[in-house]
Amino acid sequence: MKEAELHKLLENLVCQPDETEWIEFKVDYQTPEMIGERLSALANGACLQNQKYGYLIFGVEDKAHSIVGTNFKPMSTKKGNEEIEHWIATRLSPRIDFRIFEFYYKDKHIVLIEIPAATAQPVKFLHTAHIRIGSITRKLNDFPEKEKKIWSKTPNIPFESEVAMRELSAEEVVKFLDPQSYFDLMKLPFPSTRDGIIEKFTSEKLILKDDNGYSITNLGALLFAKNLNEFENLSRKAVRVIIYEGKNRLKTIKDQIGNKGYAIGFENLVDYINDKLPSNEEIGKALRKTVRMYPELAIRELVANALIHQDLYERGSAPVVEIFSERIEITNPGTPLITTMRFIDEYQSRNEKLASLMRRVGICEEQGSGIDKVISQVEVFQLPAPEFSEKEKHTKIILYAYQKLSDMDRKDRIRACYQHCCLKYVSNEKMTNKTLRERFKIDARNTATASRIIDATIKAELIKFDDQGSISRKYAKYIPFWA
Repeated sequence: MKEAELHKLLENLVCQPDETEWIEFKVDYQTPEMIGERLSALANGACLQNQKYGYLIFGVEDKAHSIVGTNFKPMSTKKGNEEIEHWIATRLSPRIDFRIFEFYYKDKHIVLIEIPAATAQPVKFLHTAHIRIGSITRKLNDFPEKEKKIWSKTPNIPFESEVAMRELSAEEVVKFLDPQSYFDLMKLPFPSTRDGIIEKFTSEKLILKDDNGYSITNLGALLFAKNLNEFENLSRKAVRVIIYEGKNRLKTIKDQIGNKGYAIGFENLVDYINDKLPSNEEIGKALRKTVRMYPELAIRELVANALIHQDLYERGSAPVVEIFSERIEITNPGTPLITTMRFIDEYQSRNEKLASLMRRVGICEEQGSGIDKVISQVEVFQLPAPEFSEKEKHTKIILYAYQKLSDMDRKDRIRACYQHCCLKYVSNEKMTNKTLRERFKIDARNTATASRIIDATIKAELIKFDDQGSISRKYAKYIPFWA
């Protein structure tokens, strides 16, 4: 936020007749715990009052709203050995991307903290949610009706449509966004004038036009920013790639955070990941030549899915790719909108504008056709089935390196059998003992091994006999439990 914008915002806030549920004034700093409680209260209060942000301002008297300045220096204040911004941020749940601004207003030092409104759930500090009642901070659970309203609130506009940077000239727009990459990816001729660029960006909702100039939307910045660090609300959305030594996180070899928009940086991101993966391996019986350990198409599709399906309202978190010696873990913020058991056949995107543009520029497959291709490639490479899991605040996909069938445990075999059955079903085919033997490269004379895996998967209630098929083990056909 520019200094002139900060001055204008401060003037508007101090003109409020009283402190409210979403504004609080302080002269000086007290404790980090106090700030954490206020951030929780103001985020929740802003949600209830239909405000986009709440504000905690240091350097203003709370009664007369006189601007007197403050001695508070948040960047140099610590809790123990930890900077208070990080200490507070890690104790908020869900993590919100609050921003701290230090500036001078008529020679008075001011600290302004901008707090995003809670969305669909209360913001807690140290596991307790707070709320402002007039000028007093109270525990939210003392006011169940207010808590109920917060849980029922949904965002008014999609995250992609929100403004990332405002009051720009046309020249500044092309300074922050990469028009050449946009037109190259879209396979369109590059306009001969800047007006042509602006017109196209406007039609795509990458930018908006108003009386104060142009605004870059989150959609425009996320996809086509030359440098995401230029956008304060989006810098933490950049993809992070971490490479570890061995099978655990004890020793990090490299930790790389990207800075380009997803669309213009995607190919380099995928190339970077593939270059860090092991190769020169014999992958089972099907592939005896020197190849990469993991199928490139699967890596590409899984990374694209992490970008598209992340919960963009989870502030301060981004997709992460972690590379270990025997697996890759791809994590995106937010829990999935559909159960992980239906990733192969179902599709629901929470960021449809983002997904649509990424499909149009060729980054990902058509709607709903990505995970089945991942499973197909995994089977060609004879890898263990990928693991899809829903955690408390995020979704994780684990892609495992090659293992012999004899080295796979019972869960690995059941998961692979279920996914193979799903893949056959969405391909308008049915799984049989024979197709499962082909998937695992089991010798045709060893049907009993495949039968045992099928029986275990039936007992796990993941597959069932096809109603129209024979129940003979030799000729039986199987379909997923949901079919």
